[in-house]
Amino acid sequence: MEKHELKPARVVILISGGGTNLQTIIDQQEAGKLPITICAVISNRDDVQGIQRAQKHNIPVIVLEHNQFPSRESFDGRLQDIIDSQNPDIVVLAGFMRILTPDFTRHYEGKMINIHPSLLPHYQGLHTHRRVLEAGDLKHGATVHFVTAQLDGGPAIIQSSIEVEKSDSEESLKEKVLRQEHKIFPLAIRWLAEKRVVMREEKAFLDGEELAVGGVQFDKNEI
Repeated sequence: MEKHELKPARVVILISGGGTNLQTIIDQQEAGKLPITICAVISNRDDVQGIQRAQKHNIPVIVLEHNQFPSRESFDGRLQDIIDSQNPDIVVLAGFMRILTPDFTRHYEGKMINIHPSLLPHYQGLHTHRRVLEAGDLKHGATVHFVTAQLDGGPAIIQSSIEVEKSDSEESLKEKVLRQEHKIFPLAIRWLAEKRVVMREEKAFLDGEELAVGGVQFDKNEI
């Protein structure tokens, strides 16, 4: 019997900045490592490098500036309309610096993922590198997780850890964590596109197995 191949997943990517994770996703898609089609890149700022990265690869870009809307709800409502017009299978937050409303996150529950620069559930929110240094932690890292109404609180899919050295600064930690982000973000997107990872009842499952609180540990598994 002939094996039926999955159609490439339709992906919309949201950004607010330089777009290094966006670039990694584009590169892996163009190299045939990700079974996806990037339908659109949406930015809430018109002056960021991520826009140029998308345009260089002929990916449609939509700029929706949040400061042009009277409320968070009105911005999210318009953003939702734009995303839905692309009929995406997956919505990727790649450095999208907005707190999203509960109605918006519920609308995309199970198909929207984010990457966060900490070993969640530790250090939700901003300034994670500074907080790790202030706490004297020996480990730091990045987590890809499903997005829910709880800020950085959705179930984790995959994490990657780094050692924190005495010589580390916020900037050096940022660079080291970003390198890990570039490894695990495309992998999580591939799992989602291949329907290997799903979210059910506020929990993440990979190949039918419920994942632990931190998700798959990239630094402890051969993937």
